[in-house]
Amino acid sequence: MSVQKLQERTFNFAEGELLLINKPYKWTSFDVVGKIRNSLKPLKLKVGHAGTLDPLATGLLILCTGKLTKQIDTFQSEDKEYTGTMVLGATTPSFDMETEIDAEFPLDALTEEDIYAAAIPFTGDIQQYPPAHSAVKINGERLYVKARRGEEQELRLRDVTVHVFEITRIALPEVDFRIACSKGTYIRSLVSDFGKLLNNGAYLSKLTRTRSGSFLLEDAIEVADMVSYLKLQRELHTLNSTVANS
Repeated sequence: MSVQKLQERTFNFAEGELLLINKPYKWTSFDVVGKIRNSLKPLKLKVGHAGTLDPLATGLLILCTGKLTKQIDTFQSEDKEYTGTMVLGATTPSFDMETEIDAEFPLDALTEEDIYAAAIPFTGDIQQYPPAHSAVKINGERLYVKARRGEEQELRLRDVTVHVFEITRIALPEVDFRIACSKGTYIRSLVSDFGKLLNNGAYLSKLTRTRSGSFLLEDAIEVADMVSYLKLQRELHTLNSTVANS
């Protein structure tokens, strides 16, 4: 959505707005929240997100402002959909590209039939461990903080539901996929388990959230466009105030 289209809308950020944001690569979800919150100054408003995206992931991030932040849990509990790419033949400690490759495996024996067949057990109600490099808290501290110190933690299995796990392209070592799943599903963990099922290795190299509940990425706003719009609104407000007082 462009700044021009934004100007066609009327926002009431204090009463509460739901903003669909396209999270940029390498931004944390809190980076986006902070950028929008700062752009809303001098209004002192609550801004929060409804479902974290990893820094290396992109795509739909739902933000709530003002009174609507009370409904964040409702939006966060909805199913999600993603597209992504995994790399077979190697693993990393973080299950993605945040950390360096720690093991490699030959791909010669893998067939396309093996790869398609391996996706089947990951559809339905499954259990998975969260990645050691994740934002899950244990004793009040994020797992990734402990992992970066080299501390091992006993991880707990969690129940999740994968409605769709579709392999959309195979160009080894890369495999593209589409996933529709319940909240709390770790795509990195699923990719790692996928590699293990093939008696091989796999890590996530690309991930984009395309849907959250009924909200779609195609309707999302770029962060820069939202910031530009809010800056323009402040300037117009200042100009109107000056004219009114002159």
